[in-house]
Amino acid sequence: MSTGLLVIDLQRGMFTDVQKPHDGEGVLSRVAGLLKRARANGVPVLHVQHDGGPGDPLSKPGVGWEIHPDVAPRPGEPVIGKARCSAFPGTDLDAHLKRLGITRLVIAGMQTEMCIDTNYRAAANLNYKVVLAKDGHTTFDTPVLSAAQIIAHHNRTLDGSFVELAAAGDIVF
Repeated sequence: MSTGLLVIDLQRGMFTDVQKPHDGEGVLSRVAGLLKRARANGVPVLHVQHDGGPGDPLSKPGVGWEIHPDVAPRPGEPVIGKARCSAFPGTDLDAHLKRLGITRLVIAGMQTEMCIDTNYRAAANLNYKVVLAKDGHTTFDTPVLSAAQIIAHHNRTLDGSFVELAAAGDIVF
């Protein structure tokens, strides 16, 4: 089984003085560790970069649109641009994965209840074996739930279902 690492929407605009994700620095550190191990083992790494459109903190081009330097792509690593939650429709992500022979996809990044949720479901629907780094995704507090509650809920919902959950440090490439 060939594994790939998909890092979703870890962009500068998600890490500002106004907008701070839950355990953002910890997630960046754990994802940087995943990247280091994947690269050291020759595992393909793909990045997803969201364009929120004019006026959005993630609008292209702009500082907020740039991938965070702690987890920045290296030359040759594909960067998939998207304008919706899923990185699959309307992009060449699935074609990249198939060309690389990837059947197992490790996912980490932002935002838990939006793009992370959408992409692990889409990947599973396309028959990829999905591993979610349970401590490698994050989001923001909402008026209804705290970020910690959102993350815990998603991890609990997935436990034993169609996605394998694993701590970032325990994921083997």
